[in-house]
Amino acid sequence: VQLVESGGGLVQPGGSLRLSCVASINMGSLKAMGWSRQAPGKEREWLARITAGGVTMYSDSVKGRFTISRDVAKNTWYLQMNDLNAEDTAVYLCNAQMGALNFWGRGTQITVSS
Repeated sequence: VQLVESGGGLVQPGGSLRLSCVASINMGSLKAMGWSRQAPGKEREWLARITAGGVTMYSDSVKGRFTISRDVAKNTWYLQMNDLNAEDTAVYLCNAQMGALNFWGRGTQITVSS
């Protein structure tokens, strides 16, 4: 299973970005999909998850600002990020759960700076 993220870049504080993660397999075989991030010198932080049934969950740090969604026909899930601030600067990674296996993308950098 290969996952490829896109949509990262440089954004000003208060701005928005939408990340995409495309899977190399049919999403119907996935149990859940999600997003995490890792800032320099920090541990990986889980952000959001969406199950095969469409149930979404968020970490407290992004609840109300970030929204996870999916497009099954495109084998793609998204992370809409609003009201970004400097603390959101990190490499953002998508993951996919298939049974007991968990797959990760390579990540996309987001830098929030004026």
